[in-house]
Amino acid sequence: MNVFTKRLKEERAQLGVTQKQMAEKLNIPVDTYKNYESNGLRNCEPNIDTLWKIADVFNVTVDYLIGREK
Repeated sequence: MNVFTKRLKEERAQLGVTQKQMAEKLNIPVDTYKNYESNGLRNCEPNIDTLWKIADVFNVTVDYLIGREK
């Protein structure tokens, strides 16, 4: 599991929302969000705009989400 996938799951759990609720907050299909968390066969990753939205929802930095912090 990569850092992004791990942090996405952890932050969503801390926020106490479902994958469906996150998808709604981000205005994306729930299957797309599920792929972000599962790092599925398509190796689906969000575009930069969606990554910023995810960071805003969790009140963290993009650097934190992708494991690029010091």
